[in-house]
Amino acid sequence: MKLPWLKPALEVPGPLTSVHIDTTRTDPHAAGELEARWGRMRSTLTVDGAPAPLLDRIEETVLSPSPIGGRHGRTLLASDTEILVDRVLPAPPLTESARRGEHPQLLPLLQLTPFAVTQLLIVVDRAGADLHLRAPDNPSIAHGPNDLGEDASVEGGHDELHKAHAGGGTQHGWRGSNFEARVEDSWDRNADAVAGTVERILREKDPDMLMLSGDVRAIGLLKEALGQDARERVIEVPGGTRGVAFDRGPFREELVRVTEEFVARRQQDLAERFRESQARDGASVGGAAEVSQALTRGQVEELMFVTANVPDSIEHLLRQALLTDAAVSALPEDAEGIPEGVGALLRWRDGTTPSNSIGSMTGDSRRE
Repeated sequence: MKLPWLKPALEVPGPLTSVHIDTTRTDPHAAGELEARWGRMRSTLTVDGAPAPLLDRIEETVLSPSPIGGRHGRTLLASDTEILVDRVLPAPPLTESARRGEHPQLLPLLQLTPFAVTQLLIVVDRAGADLHLRAPDNPSIAHGPNDLGEDASVEGGHDELHKAHAGGGTQHGWRGSNFEARVEDSWDRNADAVAGTVERILREKDPDMLMLSGDVRAIGLLKEALGQDARERVIEVPGGTRGVAFDRGPFREELVRVTEEFVARRQQDLAERFRESQARDGASVGGAAEVSQALTRGQVEELMFVTANVPDSIEHLLRQALLTDAAVSALPEDAEGIPEGVGALLRWRDGTTPSNSIGSMTGDSRRE
């Protein structure tokens, strides 16, 4: 995942304050617990020399209620005079942390890169559709502005929607058949209108996931109206209804399940891509020293690390990756075949690039 918005924070002279905190408010006790956890963090940062005005600003940000539903977190990176990064996280950090040092602490934030997916959810009926865009910096798919503007709702404009009609039905002969044909034509035209909007949003926003829910017949018509590329990307999620809140309940659970499956599949694909590259001596390196060398030479296209198995130098490697415009991705803790828990796919290689054969890079048994 490319993270250009983080690079400026790495170019500011220290000291820098980093806060990674779970800001979930899903039960009545959450606000008090959040205040207590932040209070302990603030005490630590005060001892480490963080100025009180800065901590006041961070406190206001952290403790202010958020419109984001469900479990989420927040990362703030700051100099002594300004907040450089304020990011709502699509999931709570795996480990909460408050630290002051010469460089920002990146690991708790970048461990969550798998969850930073952009989703377009389309809930359809035979009249049109409601569209919801979920971006990594706006993790709620049901709340808040989504940059879709007028495209957040599409009405097809063709209102012959129901076959049950006083003048219709097969018992009315050709009049009934003609009315039913007009109804089905209205459905088709409405689906075409929705498809046109969806195709444009896909071109402009390029979301990672395209999810579709709602009326079964309308889903089928919309899929037929979409182009092949869009149609192949569709993930159907049962249970959605236009105009009905879905931030809780079974539909919300379905959205979470589908998202988790997508994230897991993408992580598996990345790990497999690295392993295949290693096996065929392709453009990849593994291990802390080898990855550091490749980063120094600007060779790394994508740095990957195993969430629960990182080398001591991981913060340095993450900074190097971001400063050289490399992508960064976290892999699950059970990912195999990643020497010392860190590897890199390369932009290019030459004769001085370390061998990609996992077993031949060193005698370290952890690399086998």
